[in-house]
Amino acid sequence: MKKLVGIIAMAALVTVSFSSCKKSSDDKGKANVMVVHASPNAPSVDVLVDNSKVNSALLVYPGNTAYLQVGEGTHNLKVNAAGTATSVINVDVPFLKDKNYSVFAIDSLSKISALVLEDNLTAPAAGKAHVRFVHLSPNAPAVDVALVGGAILFGAYEFKDASAFTPLDQGTYNLEVRVAGTSTVVLTLAPITLTAGKIYTIFAKGFLGGTGAEALGAQIIVNK
Repeated sequence: MKKLVGIIAMAALVTVSFSSCKKSSDDKGKANVMVVHASPNAPSVDVLVDNSKVNSALLVYPGNTAYLQVGEGTHNLKVNAAGTATSVINVDVPFLKDKNYSVFAIDSLSKISALVLEDNLTAPAAGKAHVRFVHLSPNAPAVDVALVGGAILFGAYEFKDASAFTPLDQGTYNLEVRVAGTSTVVLTLAPITLTAGKIYTIFAKGFLGGTGAEALGAQIIVNK
């Protein structure tokens, strides 16, 4: 089932923990947040949490952080062009106690925003891995993700659509991305090995027709 937990305006994010958040948050519960740079042509940035700069290193496309702890409640996030004091984004983001989130900086630089998803990190059953697919290629059509020449695993996903974490048998998978509802293959992925007990996110990245680092592709995150 496709599920979008929330979409908020925001740009590329940070590589270090949010330990510089307001001191009052230390007295609250915690949430866990992973941040992912999925905007193909966006540069690196500086990020301020509650008016404190938190990044000592920059996050570049298509990288991600580990899960970072933040205090429950609403935090103000400002995103500045790297090395400047100019805020291109200024938003308040709520986080709930004991919840896990992925925050994806998405779309092209001129339309950059963020997709916030709640992550279900429940342990998979024996012999299974959990896999989520997120369509984050801004100009690609709706797609199916399927076994090469075979069955569809994630069907008819449009830009910004995300699946639930889906149980799959452990093993190595040869996958292809097709234009939804057709046999037209737009991307063949390198073999992906799923380990029992692990939880993964696979996201479509880049631009259809793009070149170099901005070419259409896929990125794999190990959530747990």
